Amino acid sequence: MKSLDRTYETLTVEQVSPGIVVLTLNRPDRYNAMTNVMFAELERVALGLDQEDDLRVVVMTGAGAAFCAGYDLADAEHLSDLGAIGMLNQQERAARALLAVRSMRVPVIAAVNGAAAGGGLALALQADIRLAAPEAKFNAAFVRIGLTAGDLGTSWLLTRLVGPAVASDLSFTGRMVLAEEAARIGLANSVAEPGRVVDDALALAGQIVANSPGGVQLSKRALHANMEVGSYAAAIELENRGQALLTRSSDMPEALAAFKEKRRPVFKGE
Repeated sequence: MKSLDRTYETLTVEQVSPGIVVLTLNRPDRYNAMTNVMFAELERVALGLDQEDDLRVVVMTGAGAAFCAGYDLADAEHLSDLGAIGMLNQQERAARALLAVRSMRVPVIAAVNGAAAGGGLALALQADIRLAAPEAKFNAAFVRIGLTAGDLGTSWLLTRLVGPAVASDLSFTGRMVLAEEAARIGLANSVAEPGRVVDDALALAGQIVANSPGGVQLSKRALHANMEVGSYAAAIELENRGQALLTRSSDMPEALAAFKEKRRPVFKGE
């Protein structure tokens, strides 16, 4: 993969097995807090990986003790000095990075190994699946620093994950949600055993890779698109198109043949 040949200041990117890439936020001394350099690199990496034909799953995690502590407050002092257009440009820079992560055509699994606060929570929300380490903790910290939880997609994604009442609680209080509560309310899919959150994410990625590439990618597209549409009829229309398209691929006949021959299918994504 060409995207793996580059070096980054705030990230590491590694292909750990065929089709599976681990993207690690790599500012452990600052709890992987976000900077403009990280936003630029996240956008570049996500867009680059999305062009890789062999990519099947991305696992996203943090180096050291945290997943991501949000925007680096050491860089935040200048924000109040920006004019309206300057601040809009700053927001859009950050939003483009997180949108690029969410928009990748393959599943993204967040292995949340520690704190995911503020913008770090927003980044975790961009993933399709979130696995929590026992020490993981989440909070919508925005109101604690005079900002709004309507930031980087948080108000939209959080509400759809945990419901409007719980989202209101978390957004208005900024309180910390520990791993077990996160799993209970749907913010995390599950809690890993100590030291195993990345391993669990890779195991889950392996299960995904065993399936049809086209089926997985169009499933993600349907799930995302049908969070946007306003009617059941529109959802059905989208689903019908996806199924019609996939029956024209080589993977469905291969799956049927493998079933008859009592063997594992060999999917090509063609």
